[in-house]
Amino acid sequence: MIYLITVNYYSAELIAKLLASIHQGQAQVDVDYQLIVVNNSAAEDCSKLASDRVLILEAGENLGFGGGCNLGLNWVFERDRAATAWLINPDTTLSENSLNHAAQFCKIHPMLSIIGTIISEPSGKIWFAGGEFVPETGKIIAKTESPHQLANYVETSWVTGCSLLVNFQNFNHCPQFDPAYFLYYEDFDFCRRYAQQGHRIVITEQIQVVHQPSSITNRTPSLTLQHSTFSYLLALERHTSQKVFGYRLSRILFHALRASVVQPKRAIAILKGVLNFWQGKLVRQIRQK
Repeated sequence: MIYLITVNYYSAELIAKLLASIHQGQAQVDVDYQLIVVNNSAAEDCSKLASDRVLILEAGENLGFGGGCNLGLNWVFERDRAATAWLINPDTTLSENSLNHAAQFCKIHPMLSIIGTIISEPSGKIWFAGGEFVPETGKIIAKTESPHQLANYVETSWVTGCSLLVNFQNFNHCPQFDPAYFLYYEDFDFCRRYAQQGHRIVITEQIQVVHQPSSITNRTPSLTLQHSTFSYLLALERHTSQKVFGYRLSRILFHALRASVVQPKRAIAILKGVLNFWQGKLVRQIRQK
């Protein structure tokens, strides 16, 4: 069975479109599936989305993207350890027969633990086609060119949580996002941690979705940049050397200084992200003592 998990933060209208694409875009849905909506916006009533195929999990507060996904993943894992969990953004729609293609792909390739899909914009332009990580430089790259391989899938360093499938059969414990990441880079960290444990991370062209970029995050650009800066530094600290971390941090601070002249709000958001990182680091060190 496939459980689609989406995290809602004042995005009920977008989720309704996602649900419609599941119903309308599949010529014949031969797959047993359920959509799990994790409601991170307590003030928003999502009950109108509920149905036999749609379950609403109330988070009670904004847990962030990773925290919301963890709530959904735990719910599914407790009930069906043979399931496939498909993390899917609210601002996406499934391409034709994607659900059937996903079920067939997972059936044919049971050894794959984490599967990313090709993600396109409504214009047809590819938005994500795999992730590259260069630990020697700290570069975390989202590829935008299709691999065009004859193989059914291509190994990759990481895949985006915008559309990410997890094969529970390959995990002894429920896979989890690190709660230290509130927003951004939690998917990168998720993939790198499980890759280090021997799990295979791949991208496939056989499953495709359409994404409307920034339809949610553009609502609060300064806060988005603040979270992105914090999470990027945390990812570097966890997955690169101190030398690389120091180099990247100096570049971020230089960029903030340069931006302060013509884009002061941007500079402040970056500096807040840096400050939040160091505050969080201090708290973690105190807890470890």
